[in-house]
Amino acid sequence: MSNLERNDLDDYKFLRIIDAIASINQKVNLIGVITEIGVAKQSRGTDCCCTLKIVDESNASAGISVNFFAENFEKLPQVESSGDIIQLVRVVMKGHRSGVNVLFDKKFSSFALYEGRESSKFVPYQVSSKFRARDEDNKFIAGLRKWTVSNQPATVSSDSLSLKDIKPGLPSNLICKVLHICEVKDGEWMLFVWDGTDAPPQDIHTKLKLDEELENTLPLQLEAMPLSRKVLCNFPTVGTVLRMTNDKCNEKMDLHLLKAGKWVQFRNINFEVRSGLWCGIVLPKLKFSYLPDDNDYALQCQRTNEERVKSKWDRKPFTCFPWPSKITDTDYQHVPFVTLMDVLTYPKVIAKFRCVVRVVATLPGHPRDFQDSSGTYRLRLTLEDPTARIHAYVYAEDGVKFFGGHPSIDTMIQMHNTLLGVEETNDAHSNEKPRNPPWVECCLNSYNIDKNDVWGSIRYRIFATTLMG
Repeated sequence: MSNLERNDLDDYKFLRIIDAIASINQKVNLIGVITEIGVAKQSRGTDCCCTLKIVDESNASAGISVNFFAENFEKLPQVESSGDIIQLVRVVMKGHRSGVNVLFDKKFSSFALYEGRESSKFVPYQVSSKFRARDEDNKFIAGLRKWTVSNQPATVSSDSLSLKDIKPGLPSNLICKVLHICEVKDGEWMLFVWDGTDAPPQDIHTKLKLDEELENTLPLQLEAMPLSRKVLCNFPTVGTVLRMTNDKCNEKMDLHLLKAGKWVQFRNINFEVRSGLWCGIVLPKLKFSYLPDDNDYALQCQRTNEERVKSKWDRKPFTCFPWPSKITDTDYQHVPFVTLMDVLTYPKVIAKFRCVVRVVATLPGHPRDFQDSSGTYRLRLTLEDPTARIHAYVYAEDGVKFFGGHPSIDTMIQMHNTLLGVEETNDAHSNEKPRNPPWVECCLNSYNIDKNDVWGSIRYRIFATTLMG
């Protein structure tokens, strides 16, 4: 670094955002509070880029966007939380049709990130390679921290949704906790997010007849390979875990730089239903804000979840209240319900459960094939609740119990259609119409089929359950 550059850095002063806006095409120095973060992605060239939005006391409502470019994702700002402070040195003010923004040029600009809490130290948790700290900067950092105590920028927008309110269609805002992030394909990431509420159940759309389930099985999850038991055991056992993917983005996005375990407000998320399962779609213009752990919204979600977990009956899906359909009955009416995520993560291999579920598919798909030549029942049901999907088997005497003996084929078809939500009409194509299976209760028994692979070979059987005629 030349002596001229050193003197330039030693003498720099911070501009207020409102003053910097009038300094088009000039290099300026700024310090501000981060309110919004854009997801890092590959630019049209060889660089990686992201956008932050910052405010200060001169422009607390509108703020200004800062566009960063770097050789790789790791050199971009890795913001720990919305409300943190960023110091920007020798950035360029640029005018566009949409207004004025800030350009961070990797050739000569530098930055430092500081915690936003008033009690934090004056040590940055990330700096760029060209950044040089000055002791006199501490007073500006302290001033912003003090200002945010009484002028905290809004972190939760009024139009943000919870998972119970999501709908397919226009881009929406979503507040949730990021539980897990994994790469499902090269450059394609999947986020697993949760807020303690149940996403609304969806119709099962298929152009195929029910008896083609063997060739076109409904998936248990949207990812090609199921998550490991270790990962699942860290998930909450009530409330929907929503999958979010960037599979429709043409740009490379490094979603792995998001922080698992943090509460986040996402902006510009679409929602789709795939094979009856909700999926969040990450759009190229995705923005997000980290919420502090003590954010009122996050704390309320966690309190509601804790109350639901402790309740004797509140593990039922929200949409089945006050009670599931009466088309099934169980022998264990006194046993509290658990969720399918409770079942998947139960610490013992062999156990019994009582659940409220929807039966979204059967294999075989037609009742005429539910029994073998000796009259023994052999079929598999695909069950779902807001937390998970699983396969559960109905076999032998459990089948006799389930179907009330060996009813006629016409009665079996009627029972089967009622269970799966098939509309009963004279239309020859009724099996191809959307189905809305009812919520029903059932008892499940877990067991393993391979003693050498205890957890990987767990299966589930339906028992002590009767499908009413």
